[in-house]
Amino acid sequence: MITFKIFLELIRIIILFSIIGCVMWGGARLIYTSFGINVDGSYAGWLGGIAIYSLLFVLYRNKVQFSGFYNGPYRQKLSPTTTTIFITISVFLLILPLFWRPHF
Repeated sequence: MITFKIFLELIRIIILFSIIGCVMWGGARLIYTSFGINVDGSYAGWLGGIAIYSLLFVLYRNKVQFSGFYNGPYRQKLSPTTTTIFITISVFLLILPLFWRPHF
């Protein structure tokens, strides 16, 4: 029964990350294209994707994991320092393409 709960939790993670990640990427892409930044096949797409998935990781570890199917012993929030570091790096990665545009 435990393995089935873990399987359901993994499916839940995949669905949540896919849906919320697509919505967040749509917003980031809209902002990037309004500033004239091409995100198709460029570094801006990679930086934005890494930033969005690290924000989703923080959201999952601090909020979403406590409302799921799995109730294992290793469920704990990220420390406030780790949360701040992840969010700061993510915001920096999202803002970086707006100011740094190398011409390849």
